[in-house]
Amino acid sequence: MSALETNDDPRIPTIQSRIRVVPNFPKPGIRFQDITTLLLDPKAFKDTIDLFIERYQCKNITVVAGIEARGFIFGPPIALAIGAKFVPMRKPNKLPGKVFRQEYDLEYGSDCLEMHVGAVEPGDRALVVDDLIATGGTLHAAMNLLERSGAEVVECSCVIEIPDLKGRDKLNGKPLYVLVESR
Repeated sequence: MSALETNDDPRIPTIQSRIRVVPNFPKPGIRFQDITTLLLDPKAFKDTIDLFIERYQCKNITVVAGIEARGFIFGPPIALAIGAKFVPMRKPNKLPGKVFRQEYDLEYGSDCLEMHVGAVEPGDRALVVDDLIATGGTLHAAMNLLERSGAEVVECSCVIEIPDLKGRDKLNGKPLYVLVESR
């Protein structure tokens, strides 16, 4: 499900127009969806955050898990606004102390996410936030970390989706909310 499918919100076209597409980055054949241009427009950036807040403010979310690094941009303001804790999902060896670790495949390689043991408790209701879903590997890894801790993943949420890469298929039927599809 996306914001485009559920309503004709006038903020969506502006948000989409602020996302720059960079061809052949970080390697040939990739069309990189650059959100830094969205962040340069305070109104479009605020509208992006507001759309997520409006969706999640009444869903009893107790954890917003943001995926490094761009999930760290969108996750904290959402968490603060809905009264949830923010849990960072980090790249390897960035968190001190005991961590859960999950490896995953990307569109152009592989990687790993880590989360502090004890950051999420059994019964927590979690929202996973990132800027983009491509192949779905990153979101799937984040969901696995949360579920291993006993949390219920309520939904995954991204600003952008690349539907041709079929990332939704890796989410095991969990709902995915996106604002825009890649151009």
